[in-house]
Amino acid sequence: MAVKRLIVGITGGSGVIYGVRLLEALKIAGVETHLIITKWGKVTLSMETDYSLTDVKQIASYYHDENNLAASISSGSFLHDGMIIAPCSMKTLGEIATGISNDLVSRAADVTLKENKKLLLLARETPMNLIHLRNATTVVEAGAIFYPPTPAFYNKPKTLNDVIHHTIGRLLDQFGIEIENMKRWKADQYRERSVYHE
Repeated sequence: MAVKRLIVGITGGSGVIYGVRLLEALKIAGVETHLIITKWGKVTLSMETDYSLTDVKQIASYYHDENNLAASISSGSFLHDGMIIAPCSMKTLGEIATGISNDLVSRAADVTLKENKKLLLLARETPMNLIHLRNATTVVEAGAIFYPPTPAFYNKPKTLNDVIHHTIGRLLDQFGIEIENMKRWKADQYRERSVYHE
């Protein structure tokens, strides 16, 4: 069955543009999106981009307030194909790892895991301390995909948008959604160079 409905969480980690670009790509792909932005996600949006909260809400199919734990997406009876949190702050990672649902993002993530749906966490922090790494291990053991936005350079990106686009494309590969102008690794494009001289 083709992916048709995804939950998108945007939290207060740096890199909020990943969440915005993700929503734009999903809209083009015809996927219904249910957006949640945390308080600090909104602050980061205003600090890092020229997008307003209204702009981002209009990209999504539906918007849910982070404090509304009675929202449809807080229930296991809500049918969807998975959830992506981009970016995922270490605070949100910690809440998911410990099962604490302080807001709708962590609650929806908890429900996504318990319903055996795909959960991707675009974790944005470096360097990570031992607590972060243990939380990452916990969520992966519970079934989540821990996905730091590590850029590829084999596609020879020329702009920051190129880097972001490739990361979004790789995220959506996990759901079988392909975006346009996605440059993939092709070994035959590169000549093998020997490190030895004859």
